[in-house]
Amino acid sequence: MSHITYNKMWAEAQEALNGLLQREIEDKSLKPQKDRITVFQTLATFYIKYVQIFCNFETVYDQIVHPQKRLVIRQVLEGVMGRILELKNEMVELENSEFHYFDDILQDLKLSPEHIEIPIPRYFIKEKLKVLREREKILAQILINSGLQDIKLKKYIKPLPLEEVIRVIQISERARQGRLRATFMKQIYLEEKRERQARLQGVKGPNLDAAALRIQKVWRGFTQWKKTVKMREEEMIFLGMNPPPQFQRISASVARAQNVETKRCEVQGRHETEYEKALVSIKTHLREIEGPDIKESLQDQIRQWFIECRHITGKFPDYPNEEEGGSTAIFSQKTPDQVAAELAAKEEEAAVKKKTKEKGKKEKEKKKKKKKKGKGKEKKGKTDTEEEEGWKMAPSNFLPIMEEGNNRYKDVWQNRDERWNFPQEYDPELIKEEKRKEVEEEIRVQVDELMRQELKNLKLAVDREKEKKRKKGGKKKKKKGKKSGKKKKKEKDLTPDRTIDSLYEELVEEGLLIKSKTVKLSDYVGEYSYLGTTLRQVDIEPMPSLTDVRQLIALYGILPLGSQAVHEKAPLVKALLLAGPTGVGKKMLVHALCTETGANLFNLSASNIAGKYPGKSGLQMMLHMVFKVAKQLQPSVIWIGDAEKTFYKKVPKSEKEMEPKRLKKNLPKILKSLKAEDRVLVVGTTHRPFDADLRPFCKVYKKILLIPRPDYASRFVLWKHIILQNGGAVTKSLNISCLAKVSDGFTQGHIVYAVQTVLSERRLRQMTNKPLTAAEFLSSLARQDPVYKEEEETYKVWYAKTPLGKARARALMEGEEVGKGKGKGKDKGKKKGGKKGKKKKK
Repeated sequence: MSHITYNKMWAEAQEALNGLLQREIEDKSLKPQKDRITVFQTLATFYIKYVQIFCNFETVYDQIVHPQKRLVIRQVLEGVMGRILELKNEMVELENSEFHYFDDILQDLKLSPEHIEIPIPRYFIKEKLKVLREREKILAQILINSGLQDIKLKKYIKPLPLEEVIRVIQISERARQGRLRATFMKQIYLEEKRERQARLQGVKGPNLDAAALRIQKVWRGFTQWKKTVKMREEEMIFLGMNPPPQFQRISASVARAQNVETKRCEVQGRHETEYEKALVSIKTHLREIEGPDIKESLQDQIRQWFIECRHITGKFPDYPNEEEGGSTAIFSQKTPDQVAAELAAKEEEAAVKKKTKEKGKKEKEKKKKKKKKGKGKEKKGKTDTEEEEGWKMAPSNFLPIMEEGNNRYKDVWQNRDERWNFPQEYDPELIKEEKRKEVEEEIRVQVDELMRQELKNLKLAVDREKEKKRKKGGKKKKKKGKKSGKKKKKEKDLTPDRTIDSLYEELVEEGLLIKSKTVKLSDYVGEYSYLGTTLRQVDIEPMPSLTDVRQLIALYGILPLGSQAVHEKAPLVKALLLAGPTGVGKKMLVHALCTETGANLFNLSASNIAGKYPGKSGLQMMLHMVFKVAKQLQPSVIWIGDAEKTFYKKVPKSEKEMEPKRLKKNLPKILKSLKAEDRVLVVGTTHRPFDADLRPFCKVYKKILLIPRPDYASRFVLWKHIILQNGGAVTKSLNISCLAKVSDGFTQGHIVYAVQTVLSERRLRQMTNKPLTAAEFLSSLARQDPVYKEEEETYKVWYAKTPLGKARARALMEGEEVGKGKGKGKDKGKKKGGKKGKKKKK
């Protein structure tokens, strides 16, 4: 696509965003809403529309070539990402569930489930591709040096002597000739046999007319059969039941579009480097040409201010400090009287603050005493007020960012004439506007120093007074320093003398930092749940689909880890737990997290850290090293496999030597020390969560995702995807619907194993003559144990005991009680009316 199309797409996305922002501002002024269904619908519509805008902005940012436009788009894109996460958080708090269903809303908006699929921004990897490649090389080299990675050696083939080679060729040639002779002799024997039988039976020669009729009959039947098959295929394609024949092939236009995209990325990089060079060159050019004039004008303005102040107040003013802004305090469009008044007011404020602090301390002590007495009453009061007030949209950290980006677009780009800039290179005028301010700021600092000295000289010469030293500012600074020292305790660096490279190498050698598999999140295949809302309306909690799980991994893991701006201001997720039966794809999702964000993968599983860094000091050193490297080389994912072992209720005898509960005390402390700036995510995976002590387990993993076994729709998609992935071909003889039905209860891991066992190299070679059938996969499936309903129920029961599960159950109970109360009220009214009627009749 051309520059014009992407510019149009950007304009449309900005219009849609502008409309949404206006709606959000209007909704803030509305009264709090009490009906939960209407609240959820408003949140869901906002969420869906923001996701659509996010998709458009992502494609635009990836393909627009203009470097200055991309800066504006990036700001808005990060704001939209953050807003999506905020809305998701609000929906979770409202519904007390991680999974939400938008079937009815999608139907009203005439959208398909694909439209709410969260895209993963391509710039997460593109912008740090060189760094990631270098890191991969370093990791591979360390693994080879330590002997942890097996080097694939070429197989040594022993050369045969010439005599042996000739003998092998002779054997194979004689065997080939023998086979040909045997088939030839067989044909002769069969002909002779036919002739003998004909003589014995006395049958005459073949009737030519009858033979011709038979041939005609067979041929006509065959041609008609081919025609009907073709007609049926055309009909199925027309109805949309089968894909068209060109569907599998890559069309020329698609290939051309892909080439254009790659070329645009190359141009984008070139323009970016040119823009960075221009920033430096234009700034130096401005400093050389416009710098002296700016300096002169600033000096003239400050001198004028000196004269005006002396004329009004009768003495020269005090020059503002650097902390107060220097000469910027003078140039903030204020008269000398106002500036003098402000300086005096600040001194008064400082004196007032001291008094208010003393009063505040006394009031706090009184309040503490009152709180101890009436804690129970306050709790009841809070719940009542919440019910009475209703729901209102929480304040957003990302709305100001989006509004700022939107205003920048309106001011600069909306009506900008770009007919002169066909190649979409940087705009020098915009750079001059930005850099002029920076140059002014730099020159202002120099001018301030000169003018302070000039003011001193003037005071000595005219007023004959020496400048008084300000001691108050210094005292205040010291006090602030003391306070900040009390609040923040600096973490002890256990490895101050060591470099990050040496720590990185040690962690790799110890097997704590591992290489992640290259798996994309899109490889986690599944289908959308279409009956979610209908089931919830009948008070049945549906099992989440695999697409819902994929969406949550993108929201809680990939988006915050990929963007620093989003991670700092979005609702913070420090730890994530993936619970579900074996073979559901928990490890795959961990690897997908690392692949999509370019994150380092640390393995702190109980089995992996067993025997490493023994003792308390050793454990502290290990965790310090892991988290130091993780923070320094962020984004990072810290994976804890079999997470339930860290919080065992009772450690089994066979695992006592392994010390699985080593991390139990230290893990919550480390999670507390993680700040919003640290893009580090702890991901736990477990297939037996019910073995863990629930309270400490849920304190560490506040976000818990229960991954179910795949439903029929997901299994149908999975069978097709996995067969094609392993080199198989899906034909009419292969009934995938039958396979999906038969494999009920089996997970993705079971299906992958079944396909890989059947599709051997030999079977793939036979594919053209012997197409695949459903029966071939049944024997390999039958050897495995499925996930039974009883096991699935245990997961559901366990999840219901988690804080979010309890809150969900409580909310459902309250809803039922409210419904019963309304029903009873109606019945009472009917009974009273009936009694009154009877009395009247009498």
